[in-house]
Amino acid sequence: MENNSNWVANPPGAEPVLDSNDWRSQLLADSRGKIVNKILETLKKHLPFSGQEGLNELRKIAVKFEEKIYAAATSQSDYLRKISHKMITFETRSETNGNAMLTNSAGNSSKPPVRGV
Repeated sequence: MENNSNWVANPPGAEPVLDSNDWRSQLLADSRGKIVNKILETLKKHLPFSGQEGLNELRKIAVKFEEKIYAAATSQSDYLRKISHKMITFETRSETNGNAMLTNSAGNSSKPPVRGV
C-alpha cells in the first residue's frame, strides 16, 4: 500500500486537502493543462475522430487519463515518467499496428483490382 502521509483526513465525500509539502501543490494548473494538450495531440495523431464532437471526446479521454496518473503518482517525476511511458507505449503500438496494416494491404496487392462492369 502506498504511503499517502501528505494527505490530510477530511469528511467522506469532501475534496482531499493537500499538505503544503505535497508535490501536487507545487504543480501549476497551467502545467497540467499543457500536459493534457500534449496527450490530446498524441491521441489526435493515432485515433480517428470526426468534427468538434470527436475532438471533445478525445479531450475528455486526455483529461481523464491525466487525472488518473496525477492521482496515482507519488511525486512530480513519477507523474511525468508515467505519462511519458504511456504515451511512448501508445505511439509504439500505434506504429506497429499501422505497419501491420500496411504489410497486410501490400500483401493483398498481388491480385488485380476488380473492375466494375
